[in-house]
Amino acid sequence: MTEKEQQQAAAVEAEAAGHGGLSQAELDELVASSDTGGRSVGGGVGLLLMLVALGWSLFQLYIASPIGLFNDTLARSIHLGFAVFLGIMMFPAARTTFQLALGIIVPLALAALFMVAAKDNIATWWIPIPAIAVAATVILGSPKDRVPIWEWALAVAGAGAALYLFLFYRDIASRVGAPIMQDYVVAVIGMMILLEATRRALGPALMIVASVFLLYTVLGPNMPGIIAHKGNSLSEIVNHQWITTEGVFGIALGVSTSFVFLFVLFGSLLDRAGAGNYFIQVAFSLMGHMKGGPAKAAVVSSAMTGLISGSSIANVVTTGTFTIPLMKKVGFNSEKAGAVEVASSVNGQIMPPVMGAAAFLMVEYVGIPYFDVVKHAFLPAVISYIALVYIVHLEALKAGMEGLPRAVEPKPWVAWLISVAFTIAAICALSFAVYYLMGWIRPAFPETAGYIIFVFLTLVYVALLYVASREAPLKLDDPNSPVTTLPLPGPTVRSGLHFILPVVVLVWALMVDRLSPGLSAFWAAAYMIFILLTQRPLMAIFRGESKLASDIRDGFLDLIDGLVTGARNMIGIGIATATAGIIVGAVSQTGVGSALADVVEVLSGGNILAILALTAVLSLILGMGLPTTANYIVVSALLAPVIVTLGQQNGLIVPLIAVHLFVFYFGIMADVTPPVGLASFAAAAVSGGDPIKTGVVAFFYSLRTAALPFLFIFNTELLLIGVGWGQGIFVFIVATIAMLLFAAATQGWFFAKNRFYETIALLLIAFTLFRPGFWMDMISPPYDEVAPTEIQQAANDTPAGEYLRLRIAGINDLGDPIEFVALLTLPEGATGEEKLENAGLAFRQDGDKMIVDDVVFDSAAQKAGLDWDQEILRVLKPEPQPSKYLMFIPALVLLALIIFMQRGRASRGARQQAAA
Repeated sequence: MTEKEQQQAAAVEAEAAGHGGLSQAELDELVASSDTGGRSVGGGVGLLLMLVALGWSLFQLYIASPIGLFNDTLARSIHLGFAVFLGIMMFPAARTTFQLALGIIVPLALAALFMVAAKDNIATWWIPIPAIAVAATVILGSPKDRVPIWEWALAVAGAGAALYLFLFYRDIASRVGAPIMQDYVVAVIGMMILLEATRRALGPALMIVASVFLLYTVLGPNMPGIIAHKGNSLSEIVNHQWITTEGVFGIALGVSTSFVFLFVLFGSLLDRAGAGNYFIQVAFSLMGHMKGGPAKAAVVSSAMTGLISGSSIANVVTTGTFTIPLMKKVGFNSEKAGAVEVASSVNGQIMPPVMGAAAFLMVEYVGIPYFDVVKHAFLPAVISYIALVYIVHLEALKAGMEGLPRAVEPKPWVAWLISVAFTIAAICALSFAVYYLMGWIRPAFPETAGYIIFVFLTLVYVALLYVASREAPLKLDDPNSPVTTLPLPGPTVRSGLHFILPVVVLVWALMVDRLSPGLSAFWAAAYMIFILLTQRPLMAIFRGESKLASDIRDGFLDLIDGLVTGARNMIGIGIATATAGIIVGAVSQTGVGSALADVVEVLSGGNILAILALTAVLSLILGMGLPTTANYIVVSALLAPVIVTLGQQNGLIVPLIAVHLFVFYFGIMADVTPPVGLASFAAAAVSGGDPIKTGVVAFFYSLRTAALPFLFIFNTELLLIGVGWGQGIFVFIVATIAMLLFAAATQGWFFAKNRFYETIALLLIAFTLFRPGFWMDMISPPYDEVAPTEIQQAANDTPAGEYLRLRIAGINDLGDPIEFVALLTLPEGATGEEKLENAGLAFRQDGDKMIVDDVVFDSAAQKAGLDWDQEILRVLKPEPQPSKYLMFIPALVLLALIIFMQRGRASRGARQQAAA
């Protein structure tokens, strides 16, 4: 390429990025500085870092494989060793003056804190030495193009402290609870360097929060009365946080080690094979011709990219470089174009199966199978994306936007419908054939079923690759070219169908074979490795362009690059889960969770809506600057138990998965919310818009995501809890319509511009469709209150399988008085007395009081939370109630009236515009 051509290419690249002056290289640096490491080192050091990252990926593949039998605690130690070493080496210390000051102040403050906590147990003269050393590395500086000797020392020391459990596992196991001087030294050095790696890789927020919790752990007796505790010594902190698996090496790091790495690696390999570009092109070919088409395609492509990307920032830059200029081309301003990309990219974090690694943490924290987590999270995520497409459509209607032209005229709608129907029928037939074929192969060939399935998949893969070879290779066109035409959907879809196979392997292993998430991701990643090694050679052979040696080499290089990139993408997550472990460890060590419940109850006055609103605000605050995974760990550890406890005390029995999804959704919103929303800054860098305005508009677009958690707390059918397939489909359709109406209300446009009373009516209709029981309960109360002394009669009137709601007064585990609502499921019985007896409950009457006299072990009464000497304050028995869905009738009548009025205005406006 000549110098002139290079200059022209650079100019096009910068313009394609959204505005002159920000090149693709600068965008890549933005992603690197936030996600994979901002230091660029060449030569022998660069090669060493690449080999370390490659070694990390290979180690994770080994321990996840069926032959990789490895102690979980030892694996966590090695995992953190890799993360800390690469975190220090790949992320330079220099960020802002404030962050540099933290890098100096925090280790010195921790040294003083640890000396206070040590008391008279051990010598403390050595504690300031590692703190001074860490602070000195920050003061000495950290260039981006090389690694100075003090950074090497810091990285090696941090990795060594992390590997301590691996190296001295047997010795440590013999003295748990009684640390020796060596344990003290390693733990203090490890925590200081871990927090410094956190500051470099993730910014100051998580470092500050973890430091505050360490401060709280030591200075508990000096805290205000409601949150005070006895305080913990350095011996207890070292043992809890570093030597055992209660703190840094706890559940969060275990999930990162066992599951998250493999899914991130799978996404990296899939993207390196070309799936990211394929998803973008497919989305544009299918939706780019619609009104505001590039924005709709951005939403869909971001949803698909969310399957392979664990980072909202990387998602914004990957898809936004192409989609944002095209959105601006059809009429979106810079802020709205950036906001659409932010809202859709951040939404990728709530889309199963990965969910920004939170899905795997929920498995551990909630204690339900991974399949159930995906089932519960799926419906709200899909509804949220559909609503975002509709919001984009409304924006296009308001501005009179058109889509991009297609290369050829589309088929007539009848032919299109027949084509779609035929495609759906073919996919269903193929799915049933594969399902029943697999079901036959496994029992017929139990020893060789895996090999047979692999051969079958390989034949399908080769056939799809042959189909793809008949189409032109996909490439991203210049989005700023004078005339842009969309690719044809058929050839575009056919050019990458083989990328679907690894996803099929993953979903099959997770959902059908019900393998563990780690083993499922291993088989999917292994199949991706096979594709990367064979894709280029086979495609070249089919196209008659084979250069076998060169193609094999290029495929191998693609594999190495994917493995290295996967490891680099995991640096921040590995460090975040370890540092969040400090917070979780402090919560379990100090008992701050129960104290926080008291604080929230005081602030909310016991009102459940106020509790949820307060939790949402705290989740947003804690989430500012924290990655998705760390934010979920922190917020779920602190606030999820609060909602469950206070909800039960106030008569709302909330499933634990609903609570965890609630705090997870609001933690994700922090990526959007100004002033810290990192995804908004990334989108503004691409679009050339104002980052704060971009964040405000993105937050406005994301209101649908903020509304969903409140809705599924009160209507758990949205999470497919306790519903069958038929009712699940019905709930999906109704909830989708409700969310579209909510979007129309918040956007101020339906068929025409809303009048204020129409906006209020649309919100009312949407709420009714989401929670029809709210109005029906006011018309026909679902429960009738009876005196506690009449509980036997209430039980007699209640059908078996239904439950009585009992308001109970008793004491909690700490001996403090407490009130809560118990749901007592009644078994079969001829009389109310017999039903209560079969439920494991006996009473004694004390005047007009009913006291629990006996509770049978493992009975329905015990499972409801009942215990001896508790007083029954209220008894609510269920009453027959008309179907709550009758409330849809007035809601739909009102909706029809609004549609009639708005269509009339829209028609008159169109006629006036045509006449003008």
